[in-house]
Amino acid sequence: MAFMKRRVCVAILVMGFSGLVAEILLLRELLIVFSGNELSIGIILANWLLLEAFGCYFVGRRTERSRRRLMDFTFLTVLFSLALVLAVFLTRLIKPLLGVSIGESIGVMPMFYSSLLILLPVSILHGALFTYSCQIYADLSARNASPAGRVYVYETVGTIIGGIACTYLLIPHLHALQAVVWLALLNFAVCLVLLAPLRQAGAGPKAVLAAVGGLLVLGGYAALSGQVERWHHHAIKVQWQGLNVVHYQHSPYGNISVVENEGQYIYFLDGVAAIFAPIPDIPMVEKFVNIPLLVHPEPREVLVLSGGAGGVINEILKHPTVDSVEYAEQDPLLLELLERFPTPLTVSELTDPKVRVHPIDGRLWLKTSRERYDLIFIGVAEPANLQANRYFTAEFFALVQSRLKPDGIVVLGLPGSLTFLNDELKNLNSSIFHTLESVFAHLRVIPGDGRNLFMASDAPAITTLDAPKLLARLEAREISTEGMMPWHIERQLHPGWQEWFADFIADSSRKINYDFQPLAMFYQLTHWNALYSPAFGRLFQQFERVNLGSGALLLLGLPVACLLARRLAVRPLRLGIPLAIAGTGFAGMIYSLVVIFAFQTIYGYVFSWIGLLVAAFMAGAAAGAMLTSAALGGGVKTAPLKLFKQLELVIIGFSLLLPLLFVAINAYALSESALLFARLLFLLVSLAGGLLVGAQFPLANQLYLGSQTGLSHTAALLYTSDLLGGWVGGIIGGVVLLPVLGLTGTCMAIGMLKVVSFVIISSEPAGLYKEV
Repeated sequence: MAFMKRRVCVAILVMGFSGLVAEILLLRELLIVFSGNELSIGIILANWLLLEAFGCYFVGRRTERSRRRLMDFTFLTVLFSLALVLAVFLTRLIKPLLGVSIGESIGVMPMFYSSLLILLPVSILHGALFTYSCQIYADLSARNASPAGRVYVYETVGTIIGGIACTYLLIPHLHALQAVVWLALLNFAVCLVLLAPLRQAGAGPKAVLAAVGGLLVLGGYAALSGQVERWHHHAIKVQWQGLNVVHYQHSPYGNISVVENEGQYIYFLDGVAAIFAPIPDIPMVEKFVNIPLLVHPEPREVLVLSGGAGGVINEILKHPTVDSVEYAEQDPLLLELLERFPTPLTVSELTDPKVRVHPIDGRLWLKTSRERYDLIFIGVAEPANLQANRYFTAEFFALVQSRLKPDGIVVLGLPGSLTFLNDELKNLNSSIFHTLESVFAHLRVIPGDGRNLFMASDAPAITTLDAPKLLARLEAREISTEGMMPWHIERQLHPGWQEWFADFIADSSRKINYDFQPLAMFYQLTHWNALYSPAFGRLFQQFERVNLGSGALLLLGLPVACLLARRLAVRPLRLGIPLAIAGTGFAGMIYSLVVIFAFQTIYGYVFSWIGLLVAAFMAGAAAGAMLTSAALGGGVKTAPLKLFKQLELVIIGFSLLLPLLFVAINAYALSESALLFARLLFLLVSLAGGLLVGAQFPLANQLYLGSQTGLSHTAALLYTSDLLGGWVGGIIGGVVLLPVLGLTGTCMAIGMLKVVSFVIISSEPAGLYKEV
C-alpha cells in the first residue's frame, strides 16, 4: 500500500508539473496569434480557470461512482496529453480558420472565443485529474487524513517545478510541439508505473498497459526520429498560409518568424511584419529618416531604438555629417537572424564602421548610457502591446529628453490616414501628441497615408522648417532618394497639413500615455476592434468611460442591496463571506495580471518569466491555505471571523502598497544589478499576493461549516464565488481596468472592493456565523 501511495504521489507531482507547463505553453502560443498583446493574458488565464474548475467539479465528480479510479485516472491523463499536443497544433490554425490574413490583428471577441475553444479539452481534463487524484489518494490513506489538502500540496510542488522548467529548460531549448510531446511521454511513463501493479488483475488492465506502452513507443519514435520536427514545420506552413517560412523561433521577448520570397526577407515579430530586406518600404523609410535629418542643421550622433536594420540605418548613413549611429535592439535573436540571412542592405548597415550595434533594451540603454544625441529615432511601429507601449509614454519621452542635445530631435511614427478618419485612430494620435507635448517644448506632425511622422524637440527648428531650406540641405548633402522629390517635400511641409492635423485631433482624447496607464495601447486595441470586430468595437470604445468614481458608486450599492435583502428575507442570509471570497478571487486574478503588466512594462521580456511568476503566485496560495488550515487545526486563539476580517484589511493595505512598489522599481532600478534585485521582488510580490488569497478560503469554509451548512454546499458555494470573481477579474482586468484606470487605479479599485466586503461582513448580525 505504501509503495503504491508513493507512485500516486509522483503522479500528482507530474500532474501539477504538466498543468503549469500546458498553461504557459498554450499562453505563449496564443499570444503569438494575438500579436503579442499582453492584455489578452487576462482573457486566456480566465478561460483556463473557468474550464479547469468545470472539469474539476462536473467531470471529476464521476469519481465517486467509479470502481476503476486508477484506470480512469490513466485514461484521463492520456487524453490530456494527446489533447495538449492537438491544442498546440490548433493554435496555428486560428487565423486561417477565422479568415485573418498574415500580419493582420485579431479583435477582443475572437481572442475570447478562440482561446476558450483551444483550451477547452486540455483545461477540463486537467481539472478532472485533480478530483480523481484526491479520491485515489483518499483510498490509500487513513480515514482521518485530509486527502484534498495533501494532493494540493503535491500538485503545488509540481507546479513550482513546472514554472522553473518552463523558464530555464523548455522555453529556451524546445519549440512548443517538442515540449508537449516530451511532456506526453513523461505522462505515459507515469501511467505505466501506476498501472504496473494491476497487470495481474485481468484482461482490462493488461489492454490499457499495452495501449499506453504503445503510445510511449510511438511518441518516443516520433520525438527521436524527427517526425515531431516534420509536424512542427507542417503546422507552421498551415499557420503561415503557404508562405516560405525559413525560420520560426521563440525568444525571451516573443516569437520571430522569417519569410523569404525570391531573395526578399520579411521578419515578423509576434506575427507583425517589422523588417523588410533587401527592399524596404522605401517611401515610408525615406520620409521617416530624411525629413528629421534635414531639419537638423548638422546631425552627427544618431541613436536608433529598434527597427534600425532594413533601411533606416542605410538612409541615415547617406547623410555625410553623421559620424556615428548607435543601434539598440532588444532581442539578440533578431540580430543573429539578420546575420544568418544576409542581404546586401542589412550587411552594409550592420558592418559599417560608423554603426555600433547593442543587443540591449532601448530603455535600459538610455538609462545606463551617458551619451547625448542629435536625433533619436524610435523604430517601434505602434503601441500595440505593453512591450511596444514602453516607447510611447511620458516617462520614456522624459528619458529621451535627457539624452538629447539642446537642439536634438526625437522621431517616431504612428498609424495614420488621410481618408479613413475613425475616432479610435484620432484618439491614438491625439494621446501621443499630448504626451509628447507634456515633455517637449516644440512638436511637429507631418500626416501621411499609412504613417504620421512625429518630431519633438526643445529647440524651435522643427516648427519653423520650410521646404526651400530642406531642399537646399538635401542638395548640399548630395543625398540620392527614390521618393523624396522636391514637389513631394513641398507637399509634405505645406502649412495646411498642420491645420489639418489640428482639426483631426481637435475633439479627441487629450489624456497622457503613462508606463502604468497605457491608454495608447487601449486606443490601438479599440482601433483593431473597429477594423476587425466593428460591432464589438463600438461597445469596447465605451470602456474608456470607466473611472473610479463610477466604480465607487456601483460598489456602494452592494451594502445597500445586502441590507435590503436581509430585511426582506424570511430567514437570516449569510451574504458577506461569499461576496468577500468573490472579491478575493477577483483580487487574486488582478494581482497576477498587475505583476505581469508591471514586469513587462519595466523589463519587456515577461514571456520568459511568466512561468515563474504564475508558479510563485500558486505556491503562495497553497502556502496561505496550509498556514490558515494549520492555525485552525491547532486551536488558534483569534476567532475565525475576526481573523477573516483582519485578512480583508491586510488585502486592502497590500493593494494600496503595490503601485508604490512598482513605481519605485521603475524609477530607481537604473542598473543591471538593481534590475536583477527587482526581479526577485516581483517573485516575492507574486508569492505574497497568492498567500493572502489562499489564506482566506479555509477560514470561509470554517465559518460556513460552523453555520450548520453542509460540506458539499459550502464548498460549491465558496468555490463558485472564488471562480466567478477570478473569471471576471481576468476578463475585464486585462483589457479594461489596467489600460484605462492604470496600475494605481486598478489596485485602488481592489482596495475599494475589499472595503465594501469588509463593511458588509461587519454589518451582519452577531452570531450569524458560528465559529467552531
